[in-house]
Amino acid sequence: MCETNGLLSERDELLLLLDITRTLDKHVELRSSLGPLLSLLEMRTALVRGMVTLLDRASGLLKIEEAPGLTEEEKERGKYRMGEGLVGKVFETGIPIVVPDLSKENRFLNRAGGRKKEDLVGVAYYCVPIKTGNQVLGTLSAERRLPEGYSEHLLKADQKILESIAAIIADSAKLRERIQEEQYRLISLQGKNEIDETSLPLAQIQNYKQGQGSAIIGTSKGIRSVLEQVALVAPSDATVLITGESGTGKELVASEIHRQSKRASQTFIKVNCAALPESIIESELFGHEKGSFTGALNQRKGRFELANGGTIFLDEIGDLSPQIQVKLLRVLQEREIERVGGSQPIKVDVRLIAATNRNLEADIKTGRFREDLFYRLNVFPIHIPPLRERKSDIILLADFFAEKYAQKNGKLIKRISSPALDLLSSYHWPGNVRELENCIERAVILSTDNVIHSYHLPPSLQSAQSTQTEPTTTLEAALSRLEKELIIEALKITGGNMAAAARRLGITERQMGLRVHHYAIPWKLYRATNM
Repeated sequence: MCETNGLLSERDELLLLLDITRTLDKHVELRSSLGPLLSLLEMRTALVRGMVTLLDRASGLLKIEEAPGLTEEEKERGKYRMGEGLVGKVFETGIPIVVPDLSKENRFLNRAGGRKKEDLVGVAYYCVPIKTGNQVLGTLSAERRLPEGYSEHLLKADQKILESIAAIIADSAKLRERIQEEQYRLISLQGKNEIDETSLPLAQIQNYKQGQGSAIIGTSKGIRSVLEQVALVAPSDATVLITGESGTGKELVASEIHRQSKRASQTFIKVNCAALPESIIESELFGHEKGSFTGALNQRKGRFELANGGTIFLDEIGDLSPQIQVKLLRVLQEREIERVGGSQPIKVDVRLIAATNRNLEADIKTGRFREDLFYRLNVFPIHIPPLRERKSDIILLADFFAEKYAQKNGKLIKRISSPALDLLSSYHWPGNVRELENCIERAVILSTDNVIHSYHLPPSLQSAQSTQTEPTTTLEAALSRLEKELIIEALKITGGNMAAAARRLGITERQMGLRVHHYAIPWKLYRATNM
């Protein structure tokens, strides 16, 4: 947040730079990260109308790559030659430009249009180069309406934060360029069967083989802790118990453990224990022999057999019946199963990952869950914090879901408006990530101007301010109205009997009389209607 003088505190500045770095890290393409980056800049500072231009090598022109609020047509008009206007000058020289009053700057081209000169009075303009070494890749610009009595220190502080962000963008662009070159080299070597895994980092080898990185999105302390635990336990065969509220992403964490494990090339079987009726869950998990029960026309392998050599994920394991808990305990102890109706044990080599949103330790005390099974499952516990405890992840997740559902619905979503981001950040999210995903999907469908606005979000997220429904009365007036309503209701019930009404309300007859007189309540009217 900005301090009263318009400046960021040192702590807030560092947090902004950290979140911008994480935003860039979460996007494969640099261009797709620029929208969320500029939204962060606007939300955390008073710097608005952020714009990134990058050099188009084919035409030799600077093009607007991202500028929240501009249409595609306006962006298309925003092209600059070397040395042309403020943007072109910064690109040509590699030197930042700061303009304290944009209305007095003749070099400002206003290519996007739609802005009158009087609108620019008192607006400071900043443009800094995005460069690596001596190579300029593009520019980053933003504006601020200066407060009355501003100091030169404010202008220098704004320039400094933009230069820091531009340096991060440049480093990210250079890193992506090197990764792309390495990918081309790997593809070339793959055709010749010459990949030398000893010359590459382990993480790069895994990502190359498996085709993608982690699907877990978040940079908060809680999610970083989860990812660290996943990285530690994944290479082993230890049983993992994932706990957390519904909708926090337990299945995603289980998938990530399997993806990073030595069983990654084998089967990953998912079973939702709460979704299966108790009458068939034993057959689903362990299989059955032909004729073992009515309807068992053929032999059938269970999920444990199908997962042999790989990983099985048992979601909502706290909902298993005591009988199935006993059989599952044997699987963990003996590493073997018996099909329903069978007599021969079958050895299985399966890694078990379980998850629950229940408090299993409390269930042990009530006899709902077996203590010995709990200790078998709880070899390596991982707890996923609820979304309300990792607010810094909300913007990243919202951006990810906006891209996902925009693509799914054939729409273009350029940004999420600042009021919408404020609502998303302030909501308590009882349904966690799943609820956030549903909200963004709905908003994408409702959007008609390539922007997700606050009014696209469900009513449960809306604030009094955003819907113009702030309280229009004082607390004292509201309490008086409530008191009068209660007295009238008591008089109606007692047929206008003041003494009986007073007893119902827990007050004395004198207090009742004073209140009836104060509110001018026609108590005799209620007596008359009940006679």
